[in-house]
Amino acid sequence: MADAEPTEPRVISAQALRDWPLPQPKGSKRSRGQVLVVGGGRTTPGAAVLAGLAALRVGAGVLTLAVAESVAAAVGAAVPEAGVLWLPENEQRVLDETAVPTLTDRLAKASVLLVGPGLDDPDGARSLLQRLAPELPDGLPVVLDAFAIGVLPELDPSARQALAGRLVLTPNSTEIRYLNESADQDSEDDVTPDELRTAAERYQAVLSCHNLVIQPDGRTWSVPAGHPGLGTSGSGDVLAGAVTGLLARGAELDQAACWATYLHATAGERLAAPVGPLGFLAGELLGQLPLILAELRP
Repeated sequence: MADAEPTEPRVISAQALRDWPLPQPKGSKRSRGQVLVVGGGRTTPGAAVLAGLAALRVGAGVLTLAVAESVAAAVGAAVPEAGVLWLPENEQRVLDETAVPTLTDRLAKASVLLVGPGLDDPDGARSLLQRLAPELPDGLPVVLDAFAIGVLPELDPSARQALAGRLVLTPNSTEIRYLNESADQDSEDDVTPDELRTAAERYQAVLSCHNLVIQPDGRTWSVPAGHPGLGTSGSGDVLAGAVTGLLARGAELDQAACWATYLHATAGERLAAPVGPLGFLAGELLGQLPLILAELRP
């Protein structure tokens, strides 16, 4: 796949993925990677839950959900498969940089880090990411979603440099315009491939947005699947979690983004038939992921 031309999207089909197989899972859960999800503020803890479950559904072995202490007990009860890390909240009862010391030991054990699902305050997300970036172990892949994407332009150059080259971003159109600091950030028009390439190059990140996957060097893949019903609350958290789980299994950044984007889009198509074109829930995507993965075995 590395020989694809930067300006000519390569179509990601089922056969193309079979020809680009994922690392084969082994018997031990730890051999399939340890996922650390940082998010789950007090107003939106379900986002971290969806992302973490998606990571498990695509084959990650161990899951830790690092969430606000005010919701941690409830999250632990909702996801018995996960370990739960209780993160301190500031005086405004949001997550910010004060949570970072609690994460240090878990970062050393993690195979991949996802930051963003359920962070419910942009100022807190910015300060958390600013302090967290220098603490990251060398080589640790990082996936950013939601507010953790939108605050990237506001980080100090040193923090952005610490993240560069290890990132996968799963932005929506509005977040792409924030990343590029566009003048028309409130535009409802679809973003263009050139806008995606600009963001990927600027942050040295692999992007998955609207069924396109973009490398920092401009190489592009297109996933000709999906359904409008995917535009629903929590759907993006499932995509980010699927990317994270595949990275935990040992996939490269671009491979994880392409596979997860295909899985997410195809899951939406599968649900549109029995449930309806609109109205299926993000949580219902989860059960489709391992079934589609099984169909893609070489």
